[in-house]
Amino acid sequence: MDILFVIIAFIVGGIVAWVAVNFVFSSKLKKQQEEALREAEVIKKNKLLEVKEEALQLKSEFEQQVNSRNSKLQIAENKIKQREQTISQKLEELQRKKTEVDTVKANLDTQLEIVEKRKLDLDKLHKQEIERLEALSGLSAEELKRKMMDAMQDEAKTEAQSYINEIMEEAKMTANKEAKRIVIQSIQRVATEVSIENAITVFHIESDEIKGRIIGREGRNIRALEAATGIEIVVDDTPEAIVLSGFDPVRREIARLALHQLVSDGRIHPARIEEVVAKVKKQVEEEVIETGKRTAIDLGIHGLHPELIRMIGKMKYRSSYGQNLLQHARETANLCAIMAAELGLNVKKAKRAGLLHDIGKVPDDEPELPHAILGMKLAEKYKEKPDICNAIGAHHDEVEMTTLIAPIVQVCDAISGARPGARREIVESYIKRLNDLEELAMSYPGVLKTYAIQAGRELRVIVGADKVDDIESEKLSAEIAKKIQDEMTYPGQVKITVIRETRAVSYAK
Repeated sequence: MDILFVIIAFIVGGIVAWVAVNFVFSSKLKKQQEEALREAEVIKKNKLLEVKEEALQLKSEFEQQVNSRNSKLQIAENKIKQREQTISQKLEELQRKKTEVDTVKANLDTQLEIVEKRKLDLDKLHKQEIERLEALSGLSAEELKRKMMDAMQDEAKTEAQSYINEIMEEAKMTANKEAKRIVIQSIQRVATEVSIENAITVFHIESDEIKGRIIGREGRNIRALEAATGIEIVVDDTPEAIVLSGFDPVRREIARLALHQLVSDGRIHPARIEEVVAKVKKQVEEEVIETGKRTAIDLGIHGLHPELIRMIGKMKYRSSYGQNLLQHARETANLCAIMAAELGLNVKKAKRAGLLHDIGKVPDDEPELPHAILGMKLAEKYKEKPDICNAIGAHHDEVEMTTLIAPIVQVCDAISGARPGARREIVESYIKRLNDLEELAMSYPGVLKTYAIQAGRELRVIVGADKVDDIESEKLSAEIAKKIQDEMTYPGQVKITVIRETRAVSYAK
């Protein structure tokens, strides 16, 4: 019985425990479900808020786009309206002008009708008057007209012949006197100093110590300077002076300026000498251009081509029969201006032709043409007017004169060259001989530079080391000597020195 009670109690206790456990588990599960529902509700609300915010943002962006498009449409619409208004105004203006034109046309038509009517009336009156005159004179209108014309023509011929005879007689009496007056007056108004042509330039130095630095070790500096400039440098016992000897004034000027820079700088060695000479050559070229510009401005000549200006500047360093070419050109230009003014011709054209008449003497290359013809071709090339070109080409009668300026240039060129001391034939021949020496040697292949020095008694020929070897150098020297003997006339003897050197250049970096 007790066992049964225990079993029943155990069963009842198990059931109670199961119920209790089930209750507790159910309550926890219920709480968890409630919490899950609350969390789900919160998440739902959050998502809804996010969706609403995103929708609001999209709505705002869409509204902005719509507003932007609306504003653009409004602007476009305003422009279209403005254009419509402008077009309407133009149409109204055109319509108004058309109305005015129609009115004017109608008035013109009316006036034309009146004029035509009056013309018919005048023709009728004119015809009646002619008929009346014909009836009175017994001749037709054409016969009267022809008789009057014949009478007037005979009278005019008689008066014209008498006038021509008077002019011819007066011209014969005064022509020679007037021509002499013009020429003499022109010469007196442009009289210039007598020219002096030198073949040397004296370079002054502060002390004789500098001479040793210019000569250099074993004479390397002076040899480099002579090779770079083509000028013979004479260093003798003359105190505080070095003589630069050469027939080409440009080379002497380059040598003088280069020596001045080298002595002032103090660094004198072959590499520095070549650098300074190259720099000075560029400076001289700039000075040539500046001289040409200044000459054109001084003479009041404008619109010259830059290359013609450069050639005018080069005249400063050239001579013609011992006469400085730039001085001669300026003098000729002024003479032409004075003579043209006396004769009532174009002064500016005459002065321009006088300045340019000798540009054929200073080209960069020297073709086998007379300088007047070459100058004419250069003037034509640089767009000078035909009358200027003809005056340049005809000043030595090598082309026919076609303008009145041409004889003026010819006469003024002769006046400038014929004044006392203007020209010396000996100097010109001397310079030509030295130029011919250099050009003869330059005609051989491999020759880079040629310099005639010592008054033409020595010709230095510089050849490329990669083009001519030592054996060919000796052969070249003999060939040049033989050609000079065969083709040229010269006093004494000419020494031909062929120089060939090899240089090795490297750089320390």
